[in-house]
Amino acid sequence: MILNPEEIAEAENQLIAGGLNPEPLMDEAGQGIAKAVSQFFPNPGTLIVFVGSGHNGGDALVAAKHLKKDGWITQLRLATSPDQLKPLTTKKLHQFEREKINPTLEIPEPQHHPLIILDGLLGIGAAGGLRPGYLEAANEMNELRKSHAAHTFAIDIPSGLDGLSGEAHEGAVIADFTLTIAHPKTGLLVDQAINNVGRLVLIELPSICALPGQGDTGAMLITASSLAGINNRQEHDTHKGTCGHIAIIGGNNGMNGAAVLAAIGAARGGAGLVTIVAHEDSYESLATMAPPEIMVRSVKSYAQVSDMDFDTLAIGPGLGQGSWDPEILDLLVSDIRPIVIDADALNLIARNEPGDLVNAPAPRLLTPHPGEMQRLYPETLGSRRESAEGLARMTGSTVLLKGARTVIASESETIPTGFNSTGNSGMATGGVGDTLTGLCSALIGGGISVYDAACLGSWINGRAAEHAIFNDKESRRSLLASDLPKHYGQAFKDLERYSF
Repeated sequence: MILNPEEIAEAENQLIAGGLNPEPLMDEAGQGIAKAVSQFFPNPGTLIVFVGSGHNGGDALVAAKHLKKDGWITQLRLATSPDQLKPLTTKKLHQFEREKINPTLEIPEPQHHPLIILDGLLGIGAAGGLRPGYLEAANEMNELRKSHAAHTFAIDIPSGLDGLSGEAHEGAVIADFTLTIAHPKTGLLVDQAINNVGRLVLIELPSICALPGQGDTGAMLITASSLAGINNRQEHDTHKGTCGHIAIIGGNNGMNGAAVLAAIGAARGGAGLVTIVAHEDSYESLATMAPPEIMVRSVKSYAQVSDMDFDTLAIGPGLGQGSWDPEILDLLVSDIRPIVIDADALNLIARNEPGDLVNAPAPRLLTPHPGEMQRLYPETLGSRRESAEGLARMTGSTVLLKGARTVIASESETIPTGFNSTGNSGMATGGVGDTLTGLCSALIGGGISVYDAACLGSWINGRAAEHAIFNDKESRRSLLASDLPKHYGQAFKDLERYSF
């Protein structure tokens, strides 16, 4: 459920009116913030905390206290004079063990990296542009990102970003991570807010519940906790025959790598068996390229796939265009098995009638990137969410719209549209979508519904990219699609720990 700032404020005020002391909520939020920072950056470095006068600043101070105990070198920056702090924020400042407030920035030594910024200036209750003192502090944070490769964690919302509309006012903080408290906020999921919000993390506070009639129940943020129960543990008597046999159909015309990446994604995603099915002209090169765990089978006609013993089909990676188009189209519309539709298979649908998928005898998952989406659904309504929902309803399929904030929409209006929380800009490279296609097909083949597989697959693929960067010393520039499946295991384990 997504709440707007007014709804959050109303829920909090009702708790306080009922006699709840706000301090335990602040302590819980601050501890969650510290945990999130440590999870992404487990080795302590330098922490610079920007504190505003309100309770957002108090959350930052509680988090800073925990991080300091963990070995972080901590500096404070107040955007206002200490006598202007709210009483509870003042109390948290004193509990911070009288940390010296440095009026000027001290550049951390290289051995004290990473350099982390906590944006505790303003919360969701702020309206309008940044006022003096706060604008200067926000500018300093943004400058540190450029000049010292600092990573900014915004608390609840980046300061200067409107919590309802997602509009960024002048000087608004550009966050690498936004740690939103209790519930995702409407403005954080608006398309235009992505560059200010960055990676979205939910700090859960179960005591702050939506009031009756509140919230956008048609949307949700996909997190580890929201996926609880989907990734069930395998039974002891599980064998490869019960984990699904996945067919990857593609890899033609010199685009073998796409099919191989999809196959590896399926294998790392838990498929019992994976077979690449390719036109006979491509068989030899694919058989040479594929890893030993992947089978390769050639066909003269893709119509032969109808009689082959597969549980789930993934059609499109490296498929290209050719004389086989009518055969592929017939599979997409008529085959009785679930199908993940990607790449050239999506383009084939776009050149024909996407609405024909409504009558498909089994679930379909469409995985377009923005360009493919434009071809499939040219009557785009404006937002990514509206486009994904429109295509889902038109085709009777689940739609996974890839991009900086992957959106998953169901053909059913009773199932909420999901916004994936994981990933980073390093995923903007060829082949990442192919690994996702394979991963989703494996999850479906293992018995997970198409919608749940899309949500889980998106989260795992994005989380794997995070592990590749934070744990395996890759960078956003160096990340390759082939790096992701290597980290699926870590991502799946994160689900078991309800990690971020």
